[in-house]
Amino acid sequence: MNLISVENLSKSYGEKSLINNISFSINEGDKIGIIGINGTGKSTLLKIIAGIESYDNGTIITKNNMVVEYLPQNPYFDENSNVIQQVFKGTSPIMKTIRDYENSLEEVELNPEDEALQKKLMDLTSKMDNLNLWQIESEAKAILTTFGITNFYEKVKNLSGGQKKRIALCSSLVNPCDLLILDEPTNHMDNEIISWLEEYLNKRKGALVMITHDRYFLDRVTNKIFEISKGQLYTYLGNYSIFLEKKVEREDLERSSEAKRQNLLRRELQWIKRGAKARSTKQKARIDRFNKLSEESIDLDDNKVEIFTSFTRLGKKVIELKDISKSFVDKTLIKDFSYIVLPKDRIGIVGSNGLGKSTLIKILSGDLIPDKGTIEIGETVKVGYFSQEWKPVQDDLRVIEYIRETAEFITTSDGSKISASQMLERFLFTSEMQWSLISKLSGGEKRRLYLLKVLMEAPNVLLLDEPTNDLDTETLTILEDYLENFNGSVISVSHDRYFLDKIADKIFVFEGNGIIQKYTGNYSEYREKIREIRGDGYEESKKDLKKDNDNKNSNEGKNAKSKSKDKTLKFSYKEKLEYEQIDEVIEGLEERIAKLDEEIAENTSDFQKLQELLNEKEDAEKLLEEKMERWTYLNELAEKIEEMKK
Repeated sequence: MNLISVENLSKSYGEKSLINNISFSINEGDKIGIIGINGTGKSTLLKIIAGIESYDNGTIITKNNMVVEYLPQNPYFDENSNVIQQVFKGTSPIMKTIRDYENSLEEVELNPEDEALQKKLMDLTSKMDNLNLWQIESEAKAILTTFGITNFYEKVKNLSGGQKKRIALCSSLVNPCDLLILDEPTNHMDNEIISWLEEYLNKRKGALVMITHDRYFLDRVTNKIFEISKGQLYTYLGNYSIFLEKKVEREDLERSSEAKRQNLLRRELQWIKRGAKARSTKQKARIDRFNKLSEESIDLDDNKVEIFTSFTRLGKKVIELKDISKSFVDKTLIKDFSYIVLPKDRIGIVGSNGLGKSTLIKILSGDLIPDKGTIEIGETVKVGYFSQEWKPVQDDLRVIEYIRETAEFITTSDGSKISASQMLERFLFTSEMQWSLISKLSGGEKRRLYLLKVLMEAPNVLLLDEPTNDLDTETLTILEDYLENFNGSVISVSHDRYFLDKIADKIFVFEGNGIIQKYTGNYSEYREKIREIRGDGYEESKKDLKKDNDNKNSNEGKNAKSKSKDKTLKFSYKEKLEYEQIDEVIEGLEERIAKLDEEIAENTSDFQKLQELLNEKEDAEKLLEEKMERWTYLNELAEKIEEMKK
């Protein structure tokens, strides 16, 4: 059944057109993800669908008596209310009845002898019975408990930002509705809650429309994607993976159409240049067609973020943490933690909210000092710190002025000079937007601007605290590609599993009470190791795989040796011996380097041992490079000897 039909919808803010004559429908069972570059109108479209934002033109037809529940990015909180009151704050009769019941229950607990309050509670209890609302109340408390909130009467003002966001999400989930609208529901949520939310939304039967940057979440929950690009809306049936495939097909088709238009335009231009006169109707029509073709240009690939920045050389010594601890009041966040950050380290930090992940990043950045322990920072280290919070700026500061505070020009890795204005254009801030007040930007545009400022400082150590919050999927993809080729160290707190899989090769897990566990591998590999520890047959399958690989390598080694023995070579005795043994020598060096990498990962807290291992690895890599050069020489010589035999 159709819930909403939208025809020729348009919306502008001043001279900025966000959406232009778009049409779409939302049906029962739809689970729709909306994606697009920050500032293209995604949140505005959600507000229009929710009925809380006006639009300029178009028609919206909704099902009779349709109930919509909307969770904004930044929900409003009554700081003086308690948790359960905030959950049932809705204006519907159902929410009001449950809220009145919970308030009455609290009143009776405070004044158990008051007969009037007791009668009021009994009346509300009967009303809860008649409306069958106990399931909603119990579901809300179960969700809150899952979210780590067990004191239902705690004042909202005493809660953290993450806890408040979870309360708002709980409120939206339990409120019965035909259409659930969520704007960035995974922001400030830890990975366990995100996994729970995936499962919950998959089981939920009602329609869903949401904005999220979490690509795994999109892939596992949605069955339809709306992409907003250059004021237009494109609909893709399927999840995020299917969207990526279909988008490539659409862009290929557009390129093909544009190529045909360009060819036709060139022919028409030649005709015009030959001096055609618009005397006849036929000639005038052809000139009109030329003018129309000139105006119909398709803009391709001009809506993508480009990251080209400079890099400061990084020495061997980066950051060394030795037995650091940090507590706030009576809560221990970090206890006796040691680690040596290596050049090109890629560390992802995960764990439940409130356990100290951001605290560690702030200690690394120098914003916080540990209670005990030492931190040593290498002389060549230049830290770029991308914090969760948008740092306050003057209300009258313009975009271009904010970036020029860092540099008027930067030299990129390829040696070219780029102005602040050009860098802004590569980050999708047009020349008009560059003179806009920062206060006028969307939340996502501010995050993108802040990211540009950090990267323009030419850091060689990047500290990223929830970098994926409020960034669009396109910018995230470009950022991931940049980080993969970044020559320095990267340490990132993130709840985005896709992001961690792309950029991390080590995972630090905050387990509570100051304990930080270290794992080698990306996020998915860390999860596999956890399942292995819990026991799920993974270890046996891994052993079988290793056995197969060992047998395969053994056979390949035997074949290689037999082949080398079959050859009659006209080397000197020393060269012949070296040629026959060099493959095994190289293989042995590669295995030793791999083993050293494992030992380095296991000894990041033992400073003396780690330095010995790093020195040994450096020597092994130099020797491997020499042997590879020698291998090339010997093989080229062998080929020449064979040719001479023919």
